Amino acid sequence: MAITLAIRPRVVFGILGTTLDTGKGPKRWERWRPTVSLCQQDNFVVDRLELIHGKRATRLAQTIIEDIASVSPETEVVQHTVDMNDPWDFEEVYSVLHEFATEYQFDTDREDYLVHITTGTHVAQICNFLLTESRYFPARLIQTSPPRKAADGLGSFSIIDLDLSRYDRLAARFEREHTDAITSLKGGIETRNAAFNRLIERIEHVAARTTDPMLITGPTGAGKSRLAGRIYDLRKHRRLVAGNLIEVNCATLRGDGAMSTLFGHRKGAFTGAASDRSGLLLSADGGVLFLDEIGELGLDEQAMLLRAIEERKFLPFGADSEVQSDFQLIVGTNRDLAGRVRSGDFREDLLARINLWTFELPALRDRPEDIEPNLEFELQRYARDRGQQTRLSTEARKQFLEFAIGPAGLWPGNFRDLGAAVTRMATLAPGGRISRDVVTEETERLRRSWYQHTAGEHPELNRLLGPASVENIDLFDRVQLEAVIQVCQRSHSLSEAGRTLFAATRERRTSVNDSDRLRKYLAKFELSWDDVNAGM
Repeated sequence: MAITLAIRPRVVFGILGTTLDTGKGPKRWERWRPTVSLCQQDNFVVDRLELIHGKRATRLAQTIIEDIASVSPETEVVQHTVDMNDPWDFEEVYSVLHEFATEYQFDTDREDYLVHITTGTHVAQICNFLLTESRYFPARLIQTSPPRKAADGLGSFSIIDLDLSRYDRLAARFEREHTDAITSLKGGIETRNAAFNRLIERIEHVAARTTDPMLITGPTGAGKSRLAGRIYDLRKHRRLVAGNLIEVNCATLRGDGAMSTLFGHRKGAFTGAASDRSGLLLSADGGVLFLDEIGELGLDEQAMLLRAIEERKFLPFGADSEVQSDFQLIVGTNRDLAGRVRSGDFREDLLARINLWTFELPALRDRPEDIEPNLEFELQRYARDRGQQTRLSTEARKQFLEFAIGPAGLWPGNFRDLGAAVTRMATLAPGGRISRDVVTEETERLRRSWYQHTAGEHPELNRLLGPASVENIDLFDRVQLEAVIQVCQRSHSLSEAGRTLFAATRERRTSVNDSDRLRKYLAKFELSWDDVNAGM
């Protein structure tokens, strides 16, 4: 059985052309009148024409309606008389058409909409384009053109779909721009981690389409500051921002200095305030303000920041009148802000305001595929900054990557650790070539540094297993294993430790061998009773 697809009624919105649509007597049919011509086209039926005109064009509108009825009786014409005193006043025309579009009851599931952009003043045409592009009119544009010769009759029409991705050459251009933006956000690094690449694509999509606040989370050294700078560059390139990028680390702000740095102060506001200070929020007017480590900001500063975000104005310290600043906001943190809300250290309303777009940057150790391209990036940066080309030998590169990607590669400082490691190796490289000996020296240095970094968290586990192995054990198992080790070290024998650890279930078991059970548990972590008690 054949299936017939229903064709949706075609609805056209058009402004009456008080110049192009005019004409009197029989000779008017010899003129090209775009509104009438549109309804005369072969293979293009206008089911309903929504005709918009001012009060002074009512008589012309009636003539057009009658002429359309004679040439296209299937077209229903709905008249809309609007109050438009000056059709060349952009603000007035846009306001009238915007109000019309917002009040019109569109039904995009049942009707197909087009906006006729040929008639009306140039101002009206621009306004119709903008309202269609922004989807106030959920429509496509239709343009009519006069015949080349008067005798040719109706002229022609063309439909313009504002989904520019449908046009092959434009789509290719947009794809290049998209690729360039992604590359820019990644700093030109050919990252391989699929999850990170998806994250960057989402950031590009949001950063290029909105100026809403963005929250970037992630551990120290994961690249939050660099990413904020690249988002700013992208918005600057897309002309979404005109001002400067203003950066501040909130962890460095304390007391009166925090208020003064952010919001400015007036002379004499506090001891040492010898002159006025504008503050960073005012410096960011028209630009982007990046507040790194926002979780360290005090509650008073948080309250003022919230108002500045919502109302674009704030009161400098010691001032009697408010100042205004229209800035875009990007914030970064390595803290659990929701946890700080629960502890009373962070305002819930501020978190709600900055949490519209949140992006979590992964730690370097969670992106092992990206260590090699980032290694190359750091080498190139060293060469660019120092004017000295440095390379890893094939054997040295392999040795370093095995360490960096393997269990020993903790990278608690993330890209800061990696950048510092490359700088040290490149500086010590004889003749600009990093050897295996240089890599060995650096990896041993990193091991010692990371051991000191993690030693305070699980001292006994680090002593027995080493920090690299501890890092690969789930926190749940670390806590449990450390408790077992403490019991073992307090006990005189394996049997005594077993009885203590399994006392609650001892009476319910038919077969009791606590020593063997404890021995097997320790063996899971390659430990023995002697290992645990060595040196005790």
